Amino acid sequence: MRIWGKVLGTFFGFLLGNIFGALLGLWIGHRFDRGMGIRGAFQRAPSQQQQAVFFHATFAVMGHIAKASGQVTEHEIRVASNLMDRMRLAGEQRVRAQESFRQGKESDFPLRETLAEFRQASLGQRDILRFFLEVQLQAAFADGQVEANERAILQTIADELGFSRIELARILAMAEAQMNFFHRQQQQGSGQGQQYRQEPPSRDRLKDAYQLLGVSESDSDQEIKRAYRKEMSKHHPDKLAAKGLPPEMMEMAKEKTQEIQQAWEWIREARGIR
Repeated sequence: MRIWGKVLGTFFGFLLGNIFGALLGLWIGHRFDRGMGIRGAFQRAPSQQQQAVFFHATFAVMGHIAKASGQVTEHEIRVASNLMDRMRLAGEQRVRAQESFRQGKESDFPLRETLAEFRQASLGQRDILRFFLEVQLQAAFADGQVEANERAILQTIADELGFSRIELARILAMAEAQMNFFHRQQQQGSGQGQQYRQEPPSRDRLKDAYQLLGVSESDSDQEIKRAYRKEMSKHHPDKLAAKGLPPEMMEMAKEKTQEIQQAWEWIREARGIR
């Protein structure tokens, strides 16, 4: 229990205003102690239980989205497998991910309950909730488009995690741009960063860059710069890890920041921003 705020508040309050000052100082100290306690609760290191809930929910909900169209396709399974590869899952970890994915495909999968548990375990932290939603969008875009059944599930996910329809639409557009980035990187293979810088981006790539940052070509340089910094802050791997991101997903967070950085570089060079 924190008491030093109350002790010091009472002491200095008494010196400044006798008994009435002491009472005021006690109240101020109590508020200070309480605020420090709440702050400490949110800054503590994430537990293994929190990370386990995140891990299970990620693949279970992904399996549920894959099943939305009725039959899980080979492509959708490959997307989940590729995600496991990107997370470098092997052995028991990969088996756990596959089992969670299988559970999500069941007709009686408790989607809302799973999301509620995840939201509670993540302490409602928006950056973590958004990262989770962005991962699910990769499953929805597995076949290149989001079908009606998948969109309905995504809306349920957004509702349970506290995102509005407008926010979901914006994140969808940004996720689509990210998928385009990822596919181009896959096609170009290793060293893609150097190849990107050696030639100006095409019109379509520049359009994706704007969407990835959540801005438009009509926005000012300052607005775009602020959006870039905001997205980098939201997706910083160390920041997400401190909020409960499982260690297995750190690589994905790093990839995301690299894509945001590349989008910014393209826009900066195209607009001559210094």
